[in-house]
Amino acid sequence: MKLNDRILKRKAKVAIVGMGYVGLPLGIEIARSGFPVVGIDLDPKKTAALKAGKSYIEDVPSRDVKQLVDKGLLTASTSYAACRDCDIINVCVPTPFTKAKDPDNSFIHSAGREIAKYLKPDALVVLRSTTYPETTEKEFLPLLEVTGRKVGRDFYLAFVPERIDPGNTKFTTRTTPVVVGGVTRDCTRMAELFYAQFVEKVFPVSSPRVAEMEKLLENIFRSVNIALVNELAMLCERMGNVNVWEVIEAASTKPFGFMPFYPGPGIGGHCILIDPYYLAWKAREYDFHSNFIELAAQTNESMPFRVAERLIDVLGHNSIAVAQARILVLGAAFKKNVADTRESPAVKVMQLLLDDVKSMSYNDPWVPALKLNGRVFRSVPVSPSTLKKYDCVVILTDHAKYDYEMIARHARLILDARNAVKQPGLKKLYTLGYRPRKGISK
Repeated sequence: MKLNDRILKRKAKVAIVGMGYVGLPLGIEIARSGFPVVGIDLDPKKTAALKAGKSYIEDVPSRDVKQLVDKGLLTASTSYAACRDCDIINVCVPTPFTKAKDPDNSFIHSAGREIAKYLKPDALVVLRSTTYPETTEKEFLPLLEVTGRKVGRDFYLAFVPERIDPGNTKFTTRTTPVVVGGVTRDCTRMAELFYAQFVEKVFPVSSPRVAEMEKLLENIFRSVNIALVNELAMLCERMGNVNVWEVIEAASTKPFGFMPFYPGPGIGGHCILIDPYYLAWKAREYDFHSNFIELAAQTNESMPFRVAERLIDVLGHNSIAVAQARILVLGAAFKKNVADTRESPAVKVMQLLLDDVKSMSYNDPWVPALKLNGRVFRSVPVSPSTLKKYDCVVILTDHAKYDYEMIARHARLILDARNAVKQPGLKKLYTLGYRPRKGISK
């Protein structure tokens, strides 16, 4: 039976290499559609959890995992040998950057070398890890062809960028359109056929390079626009008596040609922070310097420092010595309503403050424990009595679970980096992007 027939009859066995924030939701959706799925991850804790029917990602309920495990549609392994019987292999491994902001594709390379050992004829391999253009064709493909197999003849290869948005219940793996770019037309056609079985809309493009570039565009678009409003926020503070949040609200009344973005303590997560540097690194190969894109990334990375400076200003304005200050931080995750702390600007702010203030605690309903500068911190409860113990409450992640009215009522001072406390005029409330001309800011 040919691969397209196996796909249409749900007989194709599917492997997911890398069962993290991208791989696990993808594997669940594929298995839910009737395909047998094996999740491959080198972390034995993850595979043990999956075998026991337990989820370790908040967007995936354990009941969904258990149901699929009980039906025999989802299994897990720590060995790439599980690819031996698989017709379709999706690669969802991490693509971090180095301390020098250079891409680290070592996980992609390792996966390619291992998959090549077990790749069966007529199989489809899909790279889903976010990376720079030409990775699929110039780096990943040669690893699969090392044994003499040829793409388009012996196997299929495509790039399908991931579009996971942690915490988003409206746009899921099934309801978010996917872009498919195959190395050959048949590769595109096969990947399109497969993804059409469990995704509502599939958009084919002419090559993996186009798919790789569009993924970077998605996230760089956000990076640049967030940098713009962060810069405007700092300008509004310097000008005085111009509230950037009011400016954005007013601009948002325009029904065309404007999309609101909001300032904050910085950006985090895997993609938006990292992707500009991936593209900038690749651009230099062509003697092209993406100054605009890199400047935006640098602006966003500077925001944790700006928040720390703002806190020092607020404390000083209220005659509180920084070295004697007790600080409570609300939110450690990189965005609201998730547990993901990867590249979190909130964590960066806490690291900057830790050695300067007398004491610092944090609360995050999604993150029970956090390691900062070699020390382990535990999330403390948020209550009227707790709030009164601290000189200032710093809101860095605007989780929906917080009772902002209660916080505003009992906190001594508030530095709100997310505009979460909707009480303009409250004397003890300070924000980013607004500073009255008299005195230090509000």
